[in-house]
Amino acid sequence: MPEYAKYTEEMVKTHTILIPDMLPVHFKLFIAIFEAKGYKMELLQNDSRAVIDEGLKNVHNDACYPALLVIGQFMDALNSGKYDPDKTALMITQTGGGCRASNYIHLLRKAVAKNYPNVPVVSLNFSGLEKDSAFRITAPMFLKLLYAVLYGDLLMTCYNKCRAYEVTAGESRTVLDKWQKRLGDIYRSGSHEYMKTKKLYREILDDFAAIKQTGEKKIKVGIVGEIYVKYSPLANNHLEDFLISEGCEPVVPSLLEFVMYCAAGTFNDAKIYDHVTKSSIFNKIGYDLIYSKQKELISVMKEHGAFEPLHDFEYLRSLADKYINQGVVMGEGWLIPAEMAALAKSGVENIICTQPFGCLPNHIVAKGMSRAIKQDNPNANIVAIDYDPGATRVNQENRIKLMLANARR
Repeated sequence: MPEYAKYTEEMVKTHTILIPDMLPVHFKLFIAIFEAKGYKMELLQNDSRAVIDEGLKNVHNDACYPALLVIGQFMDALNSGKYDPDKTALMITQTGGGCRASNYIHLLRKAVAKNYPNVPVVSLNFSGLEKDSAFRITAPMFLKLLYAVLYGDLLMTCYNKCRAYEVTAGESRTVLDKWQKRLGDIYRSGSHEYMKTKKLYREILDDFAAIKQTGEKKIKVGIVGEIYVKYSPLANNHLEDFLISEGCEPVVPSLLEFVMYCAAGTFNDAKIYDHVTKSSIFNKIGYDLIYSKQKELISVMKEHGAFEPLHDFEYLRSLADKYINQGVVMGEGWLIPAEMAALAKSGVENIICTQPFGCLPNHIVAKGMSRAIKQDNPNANIVAIDYDPGATRVNQENRIKLMLANARR
């Protein structure tokens, strides 16, 4: 086993950690939390064809598309000359589950060792996968990250809704930037104001609701699928922007749903296989905490009334049971059909399922469940769009335009 550069205590002061562009709204809040602990971080924005080319150079061709893009974005950034290899580290998330996402880190380390042997790779995970790294997440940091997920979901939901109807172009972006900065400043200051959730939720909702809207009726399009391609503008070719340009309102399920899906997987397995462990017990306790926070946000959104509340996760679980067993947890597993069904039942009948090359579990649960969901929801208009190194943006957008043409009819 080759030796790779380790992220040490000394590097906390000297190194900048690069973050892949997966969740543009949420990651800016996450970065503020880490910066409060002394870490220096930067969210990558490079998304040219060179990213894909670098991925193809450094990853074998049967790796999934998200791995190729993340590694390609890192290598393209390092090749740009903008970053000093002796003062740069890379961060990648790991779920710890059966998805190959848990193994991207080894592919990335191999690519980095060949070209930039001094650059360490840091793992962001909650499964204890990396035990010898100076990058650590404490319990208070975990709590702050949970709140950041909630705030990020609210900002993303309000932003997508408002920019589809705004009278003054760019006003929604201005409000989003304002709140990303304000919440980021709260985290960096070490203040506990971030825990005043109801107050901050209402202020966010009020600010977005004050944006003057056209009042026209637009087609709502839900976006589901593999987590990276669903959220990353690099991976889905700026899908939300494209839908806006086509006169639609993009509706993207919350990140918290994926977090809760991961937590539920452990205690679900304990029940299914009759094997209770410390991990399953702790995950159930964590799940109950997260669910209580989700219910609080949903309650505030319902009370405010200007925006459609997020899907209650227990409701999603009940929908999943109608189509698929909750033991199906490879990739996004039962969460994809549950989100599709919830969108269809809430009036978002046009749904794009983002499918990355090489993600077999998600192809099975998404395409395999589409027919059953359509049978229950006859007006559901579901299309699976494949994203891979050889797929052209024009072809993807033409398929979406065809779906929208059917929706308009």
